[in-house]
Amino acid sequence: MERKIEEFLKKWQKDTARKPLVLYGPKQVGKTFTALNFGKTEYKNTIYFNTENNEELLNLFSKEKTPEKIILNLSLLSGETILKDDTLIILDNVNDKEIVKGLKLFNSDYKYHLIAITSRRENLADFKGEELQFKGMTGLDFEEYLIAKDERSLASLIRESFTKRKVCPFHKVALDLFQEYLMTGGLPEVIEAELAGKSPYEIDAIKQKIVDVYKKEIALSKNLIEIARGIEVFNSIPNQLRKENKKFQYGLMGTGKRAKEYESTINYLVNNQIIYRSYKITTVKKLLSSCREVDSFKLYMPDDGLLYTMLHLNLKQFLSDENLKETLYENHIAKTLAEAGYALYYYQSEGKAEVNFVIQNRLGKIIPIEITTKSQSKAKSLSVFIKKFTTEQAYRITENNFQTKKEIRYIPVYATFCLNDNKY
Repeated sequence: MERKIEEFLKKWQKDTARKPLVLYGPKQVGKTFTALNFGKTEYKNTIYFNTENNEELLNLFSKEKTPEKIILNLSLLSGETILKDDTLIILDNVNDKEIVKGLKLFNSDYKYHLIAITSRRENLADFKGEELQFKGMTGLDFEEYLIAKDERSLASLIRESFTKRKVCPFHKVALDLFQEYLMTGGLPEVIEAELAGKSPYEIDAIKQKIVDVYKKEIALSKNLIEIARGIEVFNSIPNQLRKENKKFQYGLMGTGKRAKEYESTINYLVNNQIIYRSYKITTVKKLLSSCREVDSFKLYMPDDGLLYTMLHLNLKQFLSDENLKETLYENHIAKTLAEAGYALYYYQSEGKAEVNFVIQNRLGKIIPIEITTKSQSKAKSLSVFIKKFTTEQAYRITENNFQTKKEIRYIPVYATFCLNDNKY
């Protein structure tokens, strides 16, 4: 399955000042498969080590303090010769600082190519350092999904329409395929099952298994109380998003639940990309982070297909219920923007006006983004926001084709991936 990150990996491979690469991202997004496939196609041989509960490997990295001795011992452990510039070394499930210390020794030895893989983003705080290079990976976006379905030309047309600000000639086809994508999600195992013609029930079972994988990831927390709370929060998100007011409410998890008890739990889930968070703002200043209300936020799922399954939806419900459809659209936009590296905010005035997302780009520009469907136009909210805070750029995400009206760009919901070039 072709992934955009492959282009990044090829550039990393050819970099004359290459550093060991830490590839991070949630479980089940295809990190290991992509690294192994890259090794298979671009190197003479690939050596793979699973570091989880691997005492022999841990002892090696704790004991040896030079690249030469580490390579010699890795070669002995694997039973294979490690060739300079022609062997890819993959260390999977890396969570130990000793292994990372060993990797850092290779930051000036460019003849060896090493990739460490971790699903726990919170580890990056311990792994940081100029000796390493970092790259995040998530599930397939809609563009990658189209390529997997042999719709590369349509993917190119959508990107061209976005770039050149013109209508997409196959709008209805793109929208139908996008709705399929929302039901399937972007996790490789689920997409492979769909491409293989598996029934909706079989696909649903795979997604439910992956939901359990995410819950097991929550169970890695060292605090037993936080494990139970983490699963509570994770399980509650579909119902939280189903509400008209999607602000996270502790009371939905049961009576007597207090924000203070769940603060560190939610931070753990967000830090490890198990969920995404969007803070409420009621005003706009130069730094959006200074406007956030820390006790008011929405939480989103990391994959649309998992949300679809946890909502217990079927095709008829999805196509006929505009509110449910908007819920999935909102989740999709949230995860796409978060994957692009944007901090998420939503605007709410003292009245009922709400703009679904407000982001700040790398140049400091404030960009409001509003979702409109047949049931909820909310056209006034975005216009009021633009006038009140004098923003130069704004998007309205709709089910209609590309167009521009005054200062607002109308983007079809299937083209949201164009807002994220972080996957390259």
